[in-house]
Amino acid sequence: GTRIIYDRKFLMECRNSPLAKTPPSDLPDIPGVTSPSVEELKIENNHVQNCEEKVSAGEEEQFDMDI
Repeated sequence: GTRIIYDRKFLMECRNSPLAKTPPSDLPDIPGVTSPSVEELKIENNHVQNCEEKVSAGEEEQFDMDI
């Protein structure tokens, strides 16, 4: 068989293509796999709110840990 070989420069240029940044049009919507699940969105929103509250209160932790 014939093997197609791409050089590094070409591949690095391809990652900036708009086509490479859009998902396929026929991709099914699977929560937690191809789209964030409802629980993940709640956790993420909660985390953002908690971080904003800490900054506004003047308390800043040295390390921010996700549990």
